[in-house]
This record gives sequence, C-alpha cells and structure tokens, in this order.
Amino acid sequence: MTGMGSETHEDRDESGTAGGTARERAENLGHPTPATLYDVARLAGVSTATVSRVVHGHDRVRLTTRQRVLEVIDTLHYIPDGAAQSLSRRRKEVIGLVSIERLADESDIEQLNLLFVDEVLRGVEASLRELGWSLLISFLQQGDPVYKRLLSMSGKIDGLLIAEGLPDAKQLANLAARLPVVLVAGSPHWPSADVVAADNYSGTVALVSHLVEVHGRKRLHYVAGPNEAPDAQERRLAFEQVLQDHPNATISGFFKGRFSSQSGRDAAREFLSSGRQLPDAVVCGNDQMAIGVIRELGSSGVDVPRGVAVVGFDDIYAGSLLVPTLTTVRQPMRLLGERACKRLLERIKDPTLENRVELLNTELVLRASCGCKNVEVAPARSRTPGATTTKGSAGADA
Repeated sequence: MTGMGSETHEDRDESGTAGGTARERAENLGHPTPATLYDVARLAGVSTATVSRVVHGHDRVRLTTRQRVLEVIDTLHYIPDGAAQSLSRRRKEVIGLVSIERLADESDIEQLNLLFVDEVLRGVEASLRELGWSLLISFLQQGDPVYKRLLSMSGKIDGLLIAEGLPDAKQLANLAARLPVVLVAGSPHWPSADVVAADNYSGTVALVSHLVEVHGRKRLHYVAGPNEAPDAQERRLAFEQVLQDHPNATISGFFKGRFSSQSGRDAAREFLSSGRQLPDAVVCGNDQMAIGVIRELGSSGVDVPRGVAVVGFDDIYAGSLLVPTLTTVRQPMRLLGERACKRLLERIKDPTLENRVELLNTELVLRASCGCKNVEVAPARSRTPGATTTKGSAGADA
C-alpha cells in the first residue's frame, strides 16, 4: 500500500509499466516546473515513503529500487530539502473537500449529512482564511464514479479532504500517492492516509453503558448508519461490545438506516408493526435517525422515554429542540474541519510526514429522551482500540 507497503510489491506493480525506464519516463516528461517528491515517486514507480527513505539514506530499501529512485532524482533535478522545495514549488493555493450527498425525501428537514458537512466546512474555512487559500467543494451523489471524480480534482488542488465517499483501500493508496490526502471522520484503521475523526467508539460505549447501567434498559434496538460510512462502523462495533460486557442486555432488533430521519421513521414503523414486544430503548447511529424514531413513536402514541428510550449521536441543534429533548453524543464537528485542514497543510508543506490518526474527544449529552431529568454533559472516556494518536478535545483551541 502506498506509503506503507514493501518495495518488493512496488517493483512488481510499477516498474514494468509502459514508457521505458525510469530515466526515459522522466526525460519524456520534460518537467517545466521544479520537481516534487510526488513526481519522483510516480516516475520511479514507488511510494513517497520510499523516496523519503532513499533521500534520507535509510537502509530499508532494496538496491535496485534505490538506484531507480536516485536515477529519477538526478534526471528531474529534484531538490529534497523541505524548505527549498516549499519555496520552489508552485502552489495552486486551493484545497479540495469532497462529500457524498445522500438522496432522501425533500421534506427531511435535517438534510441528511449536510448538517455535519456544513460544520466541518466552517472549520476548514476558518483554517484557510488566514492563509488566503481557496476551497473547492464537490458533493457527489451515490452511484457517481467517486474515484474518477477524485482523480479529476487532484490536478486542480494542492491537497484533498475527504469527508465522506471513500474509495476502496487500493484506490485511496493510489490517490494519496498523487497528492496529500486527509480523511475527515474516516476509520482509524486506514493505513494509507492521515485520519482526523471523533472518538466514535468511546462515545458510543459511554452512551449505551448509560442506558444499561443507569436506566436499566435491557432490550435494545439498534438503528445503524450505512455500511460504507466509517463512523457508522465504529459506532456499531462499540454498541455490540457494550452488550458483550453486559450479558443481561440483549439486541431486540436491528435496522440498517441511511443517516436520515426517514430511516428512523422506517425503523420505528418496522418494529411497531412486527407484533413483537417493543424494545425498551432504541440506539441510533446519528441524531437524524433518532429524530425520526421519536416522531414516529409519538405519532403512534408511544411515550418517550417512559415506553421506549431513544438516543442518537452528533448533537445537532435540532435535537435540543425536540420534545423530549434528545440524549446524544456530541462530536466536535467544526474542530474536525480545523484539525483536518491543519494536518493537510502540514502534509502539503512536508509530504514525507508519517501517516497519523488523530481522534478528538466526544462528550455524553444527557437529556430527557433517555429518562434523565436534568441536562448534563460529561466527557466520554477514551476506550477506542487501536488508536495510534488521541489528541484534542471538543473544547480544545484550534
């Protein structure tokens, strides 16, 4: 994988491509502008990490690979010094931001993931404002050729933030070899790009544990987000872990939603019409779905939280206006944008940086929908497995 894989795989995959030797490909390029580390990596058929190791004299590079990289460096007159490269490289001073616009009923007042992306966008803009850089935003729709669109954008920007709509692992690795990439709310387990995300796992553990331990809820119905969304995956894993830790609690039902309030309505209609005993709590993968569940339960005469408790995730403003007000997990959405943009700018300046995962702390927001009488906000203790870095919090300065 780019930046992480072995030189053996890179030799096999890239060195035999059409166009002759590395030197011939470099000479054919006729490079009109100062060469970058990415140019060297692309023409040598290796990762940027391999180029960095060669430049810095590390011994973890095969002799044939080292010779090929040095040949391209010589042909392109590449300047490896980070400061000199920064001064000589022509910047577009444009950052790209990509997300998926999910299709839904136009009456869905939360407009799906747009509330989340809007907050992330504000954070990104705040980071770029002082530099005077521009932001190129692209909202893709489900079914669009995501990878082709990202490749098309890559030539117009200095770096890319992906808020949603991830390509697969191989495509992401190839994309990260072309330009700096940071995943916003991506999985902490993706190895080929920087990731800045909320600590979804710890937040969900705190939320579900509260339902079971404080309110004694034992029959839990789960309304999940889309399978392809990394944050939905982390939240579902955490939900399942809490049930494993509490044998007296069980999953009474499961519904695969799409992060929309309509998904919540559909989930509630399904278990209301099933003829089975109602769950005593519904855990939703985000606030929009929780809002839909509460509305549908209310329309059917089911009292929340006396009959069924309902909780969400994100802490969007609409949740605080519900009756009952929504218990949820607050993630620092604007700070996600600020930190992700900061990391992207760091990587643009120095492409040789090691990939990093940064998890931002979440907070448990206790309101009426779970059965709490007083509003309370408490930090969710970090329990995320496999996190390589856990810096920042919802209250941290940008």
